[in-house]
Amino acid sequence: MTMLKLSRKTLLALEAVIDIAFNARPEPVQAKEITARQGVPQRYLEQVMQQLVRAGVLKGVRGPRGGYRLARERRRISVGDIVRVAESLDDGETENVEPHSALGARIVTPLISSLQEEVMQRLDAISIEDLCQRARAVGVDCGGRVNADFTI
Repeated sequence: MTMLKLSRKTLLALEAVIDIAFNARPEPVQAKEITARQGVPQRYLEQVMQQLVRAGVLKGVRGPRGGYRLARERRRISVGDIVRVAESLDDGETENVEPHSALGARIVTPLISSLQEEVMQRLDAISIEDLCQRARAVGVDCGGRVNADFTI
């Protein structure tokens, strides 16, 4: 049973920010590179990226060699930051359901709210740096530079 279900845009935003964290040195990462690695349409990605720029998570770099880079250090960007930005794009998709009973209003709704707060606190405690380290530890290929980790 899954309770926490993040939207496709949120998952894409997380993947894109991690991709940029791995691949933006010294030049910015272009959206077309991210879409090639992540397998999503560029126009779908652009909307998410613009929101991340407006929120101060990413910096947009203009010009022929332009693209995106992190606006802050990897350890200063939390998963919660990205989730809040991306989920704000999907406000129209989820309707706010008001409870119809005292049980719903006084028991169920506060329970769900406190669980959501706990989840966001946990997401706020995980940085992009943490996820980059996890990806490296399990050998996930994040594109770009090839690390010289090999055994003879």
